[in-house]
Amino acid sequence: MSTSEPTSTVEPSTASTPAHMDIHHLPDWLRKYSVEASVLDEAEIDRHPVHGTTVYLAHTQVPTRFGDFRACIFQDIIHKGYIIALTYGDIKNAELLHTRMHSSCVTSETLGGCDCDCVQQLEGAMEKIAQSGHGVLFYLLQEGRGVGYSAKARDRMLVQASGDTLSTFDAYKTLGLKKDYRQYLNIADIVHILDIDAKWVVLTNNPDKVEAMQRNGLTVERTESIEYEPGPFNLFYLKSKQESGHVLSRPNELPLADIRLPEAVVPFKPVRLEQAERFIYMASYLLPIRPIDDEIVVSYDLVREILGDEELEPYTLGDEPMIREFKSIRGNRLSLKIDAKAIEAKGKDPKENPFARLLFEPYWFRVHVYYDIVSGDDFVVLTHGKPKSYDRPIVRIQSESILNRFPVKVDENKAKYNRAIQHIVRYGSGAVVLVYQDGRGAGFGAFSLDRMFREQNRSYDTRESYRKLGVPFDQRDYECVFQILKSHLPSMNIQMVMNSPNSLIEKNEYAQALHRSGLNVVDWIFLESET
Repeated sequence: MSTSEPTSTVEPSTASTPAHMDIHHLPDWLRKYSVEASVLDEAEIDRHPVHGTTVYLAHTQVPTRFGDFRACIFQDIIHKGYIIALTYGDIKNAELLHTRMHSSCVTSETLGGCDCDCVQQLEGAMEKIAQSGHGVLFYLLQEGRGVGYSAKARDRMLVQASGDTLSTFDAYKTLGLKKDYRQYLNIADIVHILDIDAKWVVLTNNPDKVEAMQRNGLTVERTESIEYEPGPFNLFYLKSKQESGHVLSRPNELPLADIRLPEAVVPFKPVRLEQAERFIYMASYLLPIRPIDDEIVVSYDLVREILGDEELEPYTLGDEPMIREFKSIRGNRLSLKIDAKAIEAKGKDPKENPFARLLFEPYWFRVHVYYDIVSGDDFVVLTHGKPKSYDRPIVRIQSESILNRFPVKVDENKAKYNRAIQHIVRYGSGAVVLVYQDGRGAGFGAFSLDRMFREQNRSYDTRESYRKLGVPFDQRDYECVFQILKSHLPSMNIQMVMNSPNSLIEKNEYAQALHRSGLNVVDWIFLESET
């Protein structure tokens, strides 16, 4: 047996390395090497610089409602978390850059929840950056102040069970958590890799973020507040943030609303799922989702409470009617298309304007969060209504992409999610399983490289990209998705929401897992046929 070392088939480039370098000059050479060419140049597409614990993976265009951004995707080589630097304008030569360090919030940015202000801050910061002409939004996958969605969901469960007598920070303490686990070390690494030498205008209400930037060697010129009008479902949360040190003024303008949950939230200890014991059932709480297309679904009792003996028809007439249209739907309910601006013009106080109540009527869903001890992933199930054994709940398996959390110009993924939610609410019962594993289960790194390859015409489609990457086309675990789903259904009979009939052909693994699950699809709802 040979004892010689194996020879690598790939040699690192040493063209710019001196043949005999003095060890004292090595740090200077390394600094120059890490920024000697922009990773955004097409010629540098295969370059993956590393600084600190951060490695550059890829970049891709992100056209948004506020202009064209570029997402530079990085990953921490220790905890494996992704970080997106969403850049706008010339960031290398600018002397002053607007920025926000934004932590992910799947409930508001993906699911449409209105019990926090995260999506408003995300979109507001992107708009301000675009208006300034230059800037970077750092998007960090640090859900729930870095504790992850499972712990965040347990916090929400305790807060709701307490009737909002516990704040988020009280709940964290009860759960044995610190108030914040987020870290921002990767930001300084990314600034180095992107060769940014500018001062920063930080869009935040949180002094801790400013201190974190300064601690990591970044120069903060000033801060700008990023605050929006509170709503009834996030006011208590914003007041608790204010009490914890966030610089906020608007929560003082409104009294706390008396939020009546549609059903009780009862805390429980984590328990294994009987049907699939790899999953730990972590938490369950109620999520108010923003109405879609101004469509409110209410009971006849609420309409009678608002109108008394009056009829709805007169309120649909005129140039600016408060109700644009209405119709009866299943379950003795009404679907109302409201004109929010016309209602607001009459006043937001329900005592003076009974229709103001319609401005604060969300879609109530229950969130169920599971922790997978095999993959380490969180699985999220949304359920709506209380289906009987004879009902046929409407079901959607929703795959998410992180980039769709941004206000992109064309967002087919979110549009399909919204239409599935509308179908479920109109029917009165159903469930959504959120599979937020980018790249068809291959991860966000594979997803971003695929997008970059296609933008650079190095791949014709995703299948070709995945062949180049050496990964299977679809790695999503549909078996476990259906196992979790079945635990929330009263029977095996369902209505299934799919994109199109071709989806079943293209997603062979999905179709096989659905067949093995034993679920009986009594009706198919194809979203693409509705457009």
